[in-house]
Amino acid sequence: QVQLEESGGGLVQAGGSLRLSCVASGRTFSRGAMGWFRQVPGKEREFVAASNWPGSSTNVVDSVKGRFTISSDNAKNTVYLQMNSLKPEDTAVYYCAAFTGYRQVLPSQPAQYDYWGQGTQVTVSS
Repeated sequence: QVQLEESGGGLVQAGGSLRLSCVASGRTFSRGAMGWFRQVPGKEREFVAASNWPGSSTNVVDSVKGRFTISSDNAKNTVYLQMNSLKPEDTAVYYCAAFTGYRQVLPSQPAQYDYWGQGTQVTVSS
């Protein structure tokens, strides 16, 4: 089992920044990927970013490209999502997820991930 715990969410004004953290504990894994998703009420969970565990390969959805950056600290089993120039439409619950298998292409669909955190609320005011 892998446990994921997100932190770093909160309320911020448009144009501001937040850094989300996700710590993985339990069974450790040296391959696979970590992803960030977000969800607003009434909508499907949306892919935001993913990184393989070495951090050598990352993928970010076009809508946040240039504003959000995913990174990882393997020694701390932690993945980060740095969010800059936040917009009101970025308001959502942000979830961290872990994929423990192997794929050449980083997974971007919720069903591809094996473990999920509880989520952290990000609210951007205009």
